[in-house]
Amino acid sequence: MSATLQELAAQINARLVGDPNIKVSQVSSIPLASHHAVVFCENEKFLDEALASSAAAVITGEFAEILNAPKPLLIAKQPRLAFALAARKLRSGRKAGGFVHPTAIIPPTAGFGKDVLVGAFVVLGDHTVIGDRVCIGAGTCIGSHVVVGSDCEIHSRVTIYHGTTVGNQVVIHAGAVLGSDGFGYVRDEDTGRYHQMPQIGRLIIGDHVDIGANVTIDRGGLEDTVIGSGSKIDNLVHVGHNVKLGENVVIAAQTGISGSSTVGSGAILGGQVGIGEHAHLEEGVILGGQSGVLSNKVFRGKGVACFGTPAKPLREFLKEQATLSRITREQQ
Repeated sequence: MSATLQELAAQINARLVGDPNIKVSQVSSIPLASHHAVVFCENEKFLDEALASSAAAVITGEFAEILNAPKPLLIAKQPRLAFALAARKLRSGRKAGGFVHPTAIIPPTAGFGKDVLVGAFVVLGDHTVIGDRVCIGAGTCIGSHVVVGSDCEIHSRVTIYHGTTVGNQVVIHAGAVLGSDGFGYVRDEDTGRYHQMPQIGRLIIGDHVDIGANVTIDRGGLEDTVIGSGSKIDNLVHVGHNVKLGENVVIAAQTGISGSSTVGSGAILGGQVGIGEHAHLEEGVILGGQSGVLSNKVFRGKGVACFGTPAKPLREFLKEQATLSRITREQQ
């Protein structure tokens, strides 16, 4: 998709200095920029390089306001954020109008909004509702009584189980499985066999959520699993049944969250973090890679980076590691 600099400035909340009619169609790094690209510079020492590049325009910070620049500037309070918004704007465009591939299986009870695109071999369940301008990739299976909001992008081979609700502007990458049964069993003490507890809750996903490739999120047992609006989930993450994620939670790859745990809004979980069942992470918690939180633990510390298992503030973690190293050396 292309846009004039005037249109782009309005979309990314930037002030334009220069020709408003120049068109751009992509974002780029500074060395690889073409004449149709926009680049960004959030550090004054790289501004000369950006201005000397082939880019059509530069997204930059307020420090550049006084310059008589040789090319247009899009001046933003947060240049990196403005660049991200520009990238989404320039890659999101597609021609208006819907299309359903002839190999897709669509029951008569399914409801479609405007301009929906459905790829090859997609299967939809009964009474499923798809909002406006949704794209559904090839081989995706969406169960019965699922509700998908507007402007969602569902990539190939996604599976969404029955009864799941997906908000607006949600991105779901290939191979994700949403709303499968949780891992809840009761052991028969007489026979030693395990019997599944009821898994009859729903999965509810808020607006503006990104879900990575091969993520699995279980439906609730007797309650609902909830993914708060604005949350971003990396590839290969597992979220157990009855988990509640607050808004704007960020979770890196290979993290696992056990059933009935809660994660407060604004929390950041690094890669390979493990959280036990019924744990409660309060708002703004930061867990570094491979950290662990024990079951039934209430974990506090807004804005404090924590590491280790059980997780503790970085300063304390490093002190323990230094002490352990010293003890080991003394025993050698």
